[in-house]
Amino acid sequence: MDRRRFLLTSLAGALAAPATADPQTAGNAVRVGFLGQTSASAQAPAVEALRAGLRAFGYVEGDNLVIEFRWAEGNYERFADLAVELVRLKVDVLVTGGTATIRAAKRATTTIPIVMISSGDAVAAGLVDSLARPGGNITGSTFFVPELMAKRLELLKEAVPRARRVAVLVNPDDPSRGPVLKVMEMTAGSLRIELHTFEARRRDGIETAFSAMGTGRMDAVVVQEDAFLAANDPVIADLAVKKRLPSAGSRHFVEAGGHIGYGPNGPDMARRAAYFVDRILRGGRPGDLPVERPTKFDFIINRKTAKTLGLTIPPSLLARADQVIE
Repeated sequence: MDRRRFLLTSLAGALAAPATADPQTAGNAVRVGFLGQTSASAQAPAVEALRAGLRAFGYVEGDNLVIEFRWAEGNYERFADLAVELVRLKVDVLVTGGTATIRAAKRATTTIPIVMISSGDAVAAGLVDSLARPGGNITGSTFFVPELMAKRLELLKEAVPRARRVAVLVNPDDPSRGPVLKVMEMTAGSLRIELHTFEARRRDGIETAFSAMGTGRMDAVVVQEDAFLAANDPVIADLAVKKRLPSAGSRHFVEAGGHIGYGPNGPDMARRAAYFVDRILRGGRPGDLPVERPTKFDFIINRKTAKTLGLTIPPSLLARADQVIE
């Protein structure tokens, strides 16, 4: 079994309810709304994984499936309006990921089922009542963003032992900002690192933040898991290299030129979202479908970027990497 699959994937066959209607022969096409935090290009791997997952359950675009896409381009101000648009289209299921976008979807409807591709601690964020019994109209997958960010800090320190003053680039509008910084401060203390927070909620704010990092003589930077920042991964990765800063972020960030990445596999989680969509379309209630947590997180190293920065990756770290970009 692919080690990136969810622990519960093996239970999918046992859990799947008998079909009340064959999706291949159903009279009307089902309509799935997809609210994307960033852009179609940035989320293309996740979208293709979702499509593949839906095909495995018998849902094929152009035949018995229509997917309505809306893209926020990392703009928090657009989340609410786009969620309302999808609700007005009367989609059968709304699929999205990220705490802020899921909140926008939850505000837009209490009746249309919402499937989370991923979210930061869905219980703490008030999205669901509990993992076992989510209640309401939301289910899907979740992970703990504060712990994820702390792990990125640990890996960055291991990759760059000399790092003492580390920047954290955050979006002040992100609801997970407070809990993230609290956990990271604790981790920084144990690693003997000085943590310095830099904020950006607009594109020009990113450049200002990096200028301030240079003035403050930061040794490295960790990028928060955030929709706006994710939409600007290429810009952030480029600035980090120009400022000679080792960096840590998501898989997409590393693929865009960042130094190291750590996080759940986005396409895997999107593929798993198809399972929840199918269960709901066959009559399952979101509030009764347990929320899942990924059991596998990917660790990626961009060796090309490391060489550009004049860094040598410790062999022990390379051996643990799931992927090395040469």
